[in-house]
Amino acid sequence: MSARLLYNSLPTGRIAAPLSDKDRFMRLLSFAVAALALIALVVGQQSGSTGMLGMGVVGVLLTVATWRSAGISYFLKIFSGIFGTEYVIFGLGAVLAQVGWWPQAWAAAAPPTSLGTTVAVFGILIYVISFVPVVRRIADLASPYFLAQDPSSMNLGPLGRYPMKLGHFAVAAVVFLIVLNQAQVGISLRINFFYRDFYNALQEKNAPVFWDQLINVFGVWAAISVISVLIETVANSVLLIRWREWMAAEYNKRWLQNSNHYRISLAGTADNPDQRISEDTRSFLNQTYAFSLTLITQVSTLVSFSIILWSIPVAITVPGTDIVIPGFIFWATLIYAAIATWITHLIGKPLIGLEFEQERREANFRFSLARLREYSEQIALMRGETAERRHLGETFGGIVTNFYNLLWRRLKLTTFTLSYNQANVVIPFLLLAPYYFAGAIAFGVLTQVSSAFGRVETAMSFFINSYQSIASYLASINRLTTFETAIAQAEAQAAGAPGANIEMDEQPGPDAKVKDLTLNLPNGTPIVTVPELTLPAGRATLVIGPSGSGKSTLFRAMSGIWPFGKGQVETPADTRMLLLPQRPYLPQGTLRAAIAYPAEPDAFPDAELRAAMDKVKLGHLAERLDEVDLWGQRLSGGEQQRLAVARALLAKPDWLFLDEATASLDEKLEGEIYAMIRRELPQTSVVSIGHRSTLREMHEELIAMERNPDGTHSPRVRAMEPAA
Repeated sequence: MSARLLYNSLPTGRIAAPLSDKDRFMRLLSFAVAALALIALVVGQQSGSTGMLGMGVVGVLLTVATWRSAGISYFLKIFSGIFGTEYVIFGLGAVLAQVGWWPQAWAAAAPPTSLGTTVAVFGILIYVISFVPVVRRIADLASPYFLAQDPSSMNLGPLGRYPMKLGHFAVAAVVFLIVLNQAQVGISLRINFFYRDFYNALQEKNAPVFWDQLINVFGVWAAISVISVLIETVANSVLLIRWREWMAAEYNKRWLQNSNHYRISLAGTADNPDQRISEDTRSFLNQTYAFSLTLITQVSTLVSFSIILWSIPVAITVPGTDIVIPGFIFWATLIYAAIATWITHLIGKPLIGLEFEQERREANFRFSLARLREYSEQIALMRGETAERRHLGETFGGIVTNFYNLLWRRLKLTTFTLSYNQANVVIPFLLLAPYYFAGAIAFGVLTQVSSAFGRVETAMSFFINSYQSIASYLASINRLTTFETAIAQAEAQAAGAPGANIEMDEQPGPDAKVKDLTLNLPNGTPIVTVPELTLPAGRATLVIGPSGSGKSTLFRAMSGIWPFGKGQVETPADTRMLLLPQRPYLPQGTLRAAIAYPAEPDAFPDAELRAAMDKVKLGHLAERLDEVDLWGQRLSGGEQQRLAVARALLAKPDWLFLDEATASLDEKLEGEIYAMIRRELPQTSVVSIGHRSTLREMHEELIAMERNPDGTHSPRVRAMEPAA
């Protein structure tokens, strides 16, 4: 069972019993979290440490969240497992330091209680946001890759490659990147304290401390920061390209299997699937990584640097009272960023719908250009260039109209965000200048607070500065979600789900049979009713009837690709069917690939290919087998139809359905092709659709589509008589 099928068997991403190994790990982790939380509460009570008590209280909440996280989407479960594990590790270190069991030589490296509290808050938030609909949709789209069982490997550099399943590689990569991002926050925190000591040394003209801070502190940590960014760049690039490769292959497989692409196009449930597979998957993956990892980094930054702002000895007194509010600079930053975020949301909310509409219109324009190229000959013959220019102009006009709506909205949002970011430079100095000039704080502290304010404000302004990207992200999510829904509906139709009950059965007899079949148009209008019909094996049967009577639809239902209707189609067991439409499909590439399609280009030896081409009067092309060209445009309609017949000669199907597959041939050549088919494929049952009277003498059975009083048509067997 593939990762996608395994995951889709779960209701809305929630896991049902029995528990998997991953779920059991989360349950065991919750016991470890609970044990540490209880220890923290006891130690905090005995030592009087409010930080330790706080870590214990948050740990109790994390215990519940970790236990319940066994039922959330797997992508979110990865993050929950990371934070639960970090809480146990960092919390244990903080407890050991509190009771005096931490090694004195490593005293500076002892994790503070705030670190355990921070990762616990992260773990709780992961569980809380799992109930947000858009987050659940993101996780449902992302989770299958991390469950993939495909064989893969991880490049460990000088240690060589380590074989592992693709999902395990993905989880390992995400864990590594999260830990690396958290380490980068710690590096930033250390550099922030460097600013304080460095500028204090300048103010005090303390040269030894100045050079020590510059060389031994800043030099070392700046180098580590650069190296960490380089490592992150390589790691996330490898993760994203492998993720995109898997996701594109998975969507291609599901879109193409069981003729899902055909059903989706008939239903019109998802426009431009090419864009969704190529562009929307790329956008979704890049932005999912950016928002999930960046958000964790920003929250870590917010918590870490907020502690610095809170610790600055600056307070404010409520006017008219003696009430003192500590952490003045922290609260000012919080209120400032919260108001700005609210205003940004009001301005930018319409961007989401506009971004979605812009992508749709761009895709429609690209499709119109591709379709024009495909039908260039027909357009040129009909002198349709003026009509095409008008159509392309109208299509692009829709892009322009929506673009100006986007531009106006972006201008409003950009005006506010630029003004906000410019003001951020001076806000901390405006707030602290009176305290600095009064001598309440040192110059180094002022500089440190300015840096910390910038980091906290940036973290809190993540939503403000990313709103346009978020709007584009949500548009990609919507397009992928609707594409997933369209594929699921097509798969349900192929599986005979309620409302799509055309049952395809195999039976031991040699004939093909249809029973109690009703075929509908995509809008639900009945077009064909078949109480009972038998197509005799080993015979040549001709199906005639007026245009629009459902002849081709009946063929497609018997081939198993028409999803609209109900009834039963019985085909002989272990038979191969081939349907040749009036306009054959010729893939890009060599002529050899076009003739062998859908088999591989090297599936048939040259002698067999040339023999088939000779039989369908295409021997003059035999020397061009390995020539690459746009054969769908290079060959005439008649040549394309004869090439399709050559495919049938190579494939040797048990049943061959010809849907006006020789309509572009003259009557003499058509007769020769039919005679050749009967001669070369004597065991093949042939069923044809055609309008020419000369076709009757080439067939042994006749079925006519006759109109019913309700407007539908039904196939009825008629005596084979010469056409009037």
